[in-house]
Amino acid sequence: MKHDHPHHTHDHACCSGEQRAESVIVRDPVCGMTVDPGANKPTAEHGGRLFHFCSAGCQSKFITEPDAYLEAIDPVCGMKVDRASAKHFLRHEGEKYYFCSAGCLAKFEKAPQDYLGARPAPKAMPAGTQYTCPMHPEIIRDGPGSCPICGMALEPAGIPTGDEGPNPELVDFTRRFWISAVCSVPLLLITMGPMLGLPLRGWIGESLATWLEFMLATPVVIWAAIPFFERAWASFINRSPNMWTLIAIGVGTAYAFSVVATFLPDIFPHSFRMHGGSVPVYFEAAAVIVTLVFLGQILELRARERTGSAIRALLDLAPKKARRVTEDGTETDVPLDEIIAGDRLRVRPGESVPVDGIVLEGRSSIDESMLTGEPVPVEKTENDTVTGGTLNRNGTLMIKAEKVGADTVLSQIVSMVASAQRSRAPIQGLADRVAAWFVPAVVLVAIIAFIVWSLIGPEPSMIYGLVAAVSVLIIACPCALGLATPMSIMTATGRGAHAGVLIKDAEALERFAAVDTLIVDKTGTLTEGKPRLTDIVAQPGFAEDELLALAASLEKGSEHPLAEAIVEGAKSRNLILADAIGFEAATGKGVSGTVNARSVALGNKAMMQDIGADVSQLIEKADQLRALGKSALFIAVDGRAAGIVAVADPVKGTAAEAIRLLHEAGLKVIMATGDNAVTAQAVARSLGIDEVRADMLPEGKKQLIDALHAKGAKVAMAGDGVNDAPALAAADVGIAMGTGADVAMQSAGITLVGGDLNGIVRARHLAAATIRNIKQNLFFAFVYNVLGVPVAAGVLYPVFGLLLSPMLAAAAMSLSSVSVIANALRLRTIKL
Repeated sequence: MKHDHPHHTHDHACCSGEQRAESVIVRDPVCGMTVDPGANKPTAEHGGRLFHFCSAGCQSKFITEPDAYLEAIDPVCGMKVDRASAKHFLRHEGEKYYFCSAGCLAKFEKAPQDYLGARPAPKAMPAGTQYTCPMHPEIIRDGPGSCPICGMALEPAGIPTGDEGPNPELVDFTRRFWISAVCSVPLLLITMGPMLGLPLRGWIGESLATWLEFMLATPVVIWAAIPFFERAWASFINRSPNMWTLIAIGVGTAYAFSVVATFLPDIFPHSFRMHGGSVPVYFEAAAVIVTLVFLGQILELRARERTGSAIRALLDLAPKKARRVTEDGTETDVPLDEIIAGDRLRVRPGESVPVDGIVLEGRSSIDESMLTGEPVPVEKTENDTVTGGTLNRNGTLMIKAEKVGADTVLSQIVSMVASAQRSRAPIQGLADRVAAWFVPAVVLVAIIAFIVWSLIGPEPSMIYGLVAAVSVLIIACPCALGLATPMSIMTATGRGAHAGVLIKDAEALERFAAVDTLIVDKTGTLTEGKPRLTDIVAQPGFAEDELLALAASLEKGSEHPLAEAIVEGAKSRNLILADAIGFEAATGKGVSGTVNARSVALGNKAMMQDIGADVSQLIEKADQLRALGKSALFIAVDGRAAGIVAVADPVKGTAAEAIRLLHEAGLKVIMATGDNAVTAQAVARSLGIDEVRADMLPEGKKQLIDALHAKGAKVAMAGDGVNDAPALAAADVGIAMGTGADVAMQSAGITLVGGDLNGIVRARHLAAATIRNIKQNLFFAFVYNVLGVPVAAGVLYPVFGLLLSPMLAAAAMSLSSVSVIANALRLRTIKL
C-alpha cells in the first residue's frame, strides 16, 4: 500500500490489493514500483535473472546500464539491498531509498535528516583530487595515505562539496574501536574484577585467566591496531618519529612481553616474578591502550569535521536550485550548476540569491550579514548588484546572472577560506621544532626509567620498570602539540568568513595581531564613496531651487561624481531640468553653458575670474564649508555671482565608533588620501584620527609605509586593492576593502567583504583571539607533557607510592588532544 505524505511515500509488501506471499516482492529495479509478474509487463534478463518493469522506459534504462540498478545501499545501516526484491522501499523528496528491514525503514521515517547527511557509501573523489595532511599542509600526494611526518591520514585538499560521504578514516576507526571495546571490557573484568568484588580470576584459575586474556587481547593488537603499527613503521622508514612511534613501542612492548610470559614463563629471572612466583602479563594494558587511543582519535576526527563546518555552512548559503525565467515568461526551477551568465532569475521573498547578478526589476531589502557581518539589510533596486548567498527579505526581484559557479563572490570566499585553513602560522614552527627532538627524548626517558626501576626499585623491580617505561611512552604522545596550531587556524578562518573577514593565510592572521599602526584611505573607507548635495547658498535675487535647477541642468551630461551628486539632489527635490546648450568643460576649473537662454557657469574661483564674476562676498562662506569637509562650487548666472553649491562625501555612520575601537585595540590610525588637505583634516578631526597625509599618490603611500617600517612600526594598510596594490604588498598586512575584484586580490592578506572599518575591528579581534588561543593550546600541550612524563616515570612513587598505570596514561593522552581541540573550537563562538 502507498501512503501519501508531504515528504515521502511508503511501498510495503502485500499491499494495494496485490495478493501474493508476504515474503515475495517483485519490484521494478529502476523506479522501485511493485510489479505483478503475471501481468503483461516488460521484462529483461541479466546475469541469469529475469527482471520485471512497470514500463518500457524503465526497461530501456535497465538494459542500457543494468549494473546501476541491481543494488542499493540502505541509508541507515549501510547494507546492500537487492532492488528487484526489496521488501522495504520509500520515496523521500523525490529520491528512492531501499531498506534491509522494517526497523531501518522506521528509523529513517522518524528522522530522515539523520541519515541523509552521511551516506554509508562514500562517493568517489573527483579525478585529480590531491590529498594533504591537516597538520602539515606542505605534504601533498596524488592519492590517500598517511602523512610521512606525523602519520595522520591525508585528507582531500581543496573545497569540500558537502556530499563526499562520511570520513573513511572515521568509519574505519569507529569499527575498530567497538571491536576493541568488546574485547577490552571482559579483559578488564578478569584483571580488575577483584578490586570490584568480582574475583573472576580466582574462580577460573590463573592459567585459564591468562589464556583468556591472550585470546581477547590478540584481535585488538594484531588486527584493530594495524593502522597504528603501519604508521609507526612509516615513521621509522621516514626517520620522522611521531606519536604513533611511541604508541606502537608501548603497546608492542606490553603485548610482546605478555605473550612470552604466557608461552615461555620459565625464561624470566626472579626480578620479573610476582610474590606467588608467576610472571605478570599486561594483555589488558595493551588492549585498553589501543581502545582508548581509538576513542581519542574518533573524538578528534569528529572535532576536526566541525572545524570544516564553516566551509560547508558557506556552501549552504547558495540555494541548490534557481528559478529561471525564459523569454516567453515561463518560470522553471533548475539546478544551480545549469545557470549561465545572462540568465534571468526570479528571487522571491525569503529565498537566497542564487548567483551574483544585477537587479532588472523589483525592490527589496537584502540581508548580507552572512557575508559581510553587517546586520542591517541593504535596499536593492533596479541596476543594483546582488551577491549569491545573501537572503532576500521582503520583495520579489528579477535579476540577471552576471557571475556563476567559481566566479561568484561566495565561491571565491570559500576558496580563500579553504586555502587559509591549510596554511601554517609562523608560531607553528615552535611546535615543529619541539616535536623534532621530543620523541627521541621520550624514548630515552622510558629507557632510563626502566633501568632505574630495575636497579633500585622494589620487587618485582623489572615489572615496575616495564610499567613505568610503557606509561612514559604512552602519555608523552605529542598529538596535542601537533594539533595546537592548525585546529585554531582552521576554526578562526571559518569564523572570520562568517563575519565578512577573509584570511588569505595563517601568517597574515598572526602578523595582524602584532600590528601597531593602521593606514586607511578616506574615500570609500571612512566615507561612503558617494558624494551628496549638502548645501545651497543663494545670493539676493536668486532662489535655492532656481540655482540648483540651473546647476543640475548644466551638469546633467557629466559623469563626474560631483556632477552626479548635484543632479541627484535636484531630482530629490522634483525639480525640472532643462537641456544645456554650448556645454564646455574647463580642465581644473569647472563647466559652463546656456540653460533656458541664461548663461550659467559652475566651478572654482579661477572659473569665476575667467568670466568676470565677483565672488568676494562668498569666499568666507566657501571656506567655512570646506573646513567641514565639503567641496564648495561657485555658480554664476549671466556673469553675476549667484551663490554656492556644496557637495560632500558623507562620513560613514560607523566610522567614528570603529576608530574608537581601533584605538582601544592599541592601533595608531593614519589617514592617507589623495584628497586635498583641508577636506582631509576636516574628516580626521571629526573621527579622531591620529595623523593625516593628504594629496598622496599611490607610490606615496608605499613610501609612507617604508618610512614607518624604518622606525620599527608594524603596519597594516587598508585600501581598495587596485591603485593601492603597491602599498598593500609593502605593508606587514594588506587589507583589501570591499567585494568583487578585491576578494581575489593577491596583494592583500586579509579581505573585508563589507568594506568598512568595522571589518578591520572584527579582523583585529579575530587575530588577537586566535593567537591567544594558539598560545593557550601550546601551553596546555607543553605543560601536560612536562608534568605527565615525570609522573609516568614514577617520580611520585617514593613520596606517595603512586605509579601511573599505562591505561591511565592512554586515557590522559587522549584527553589532552581532546582538550586542545575543545579549546580551539571556542573560537567559533567569539564575538567579533
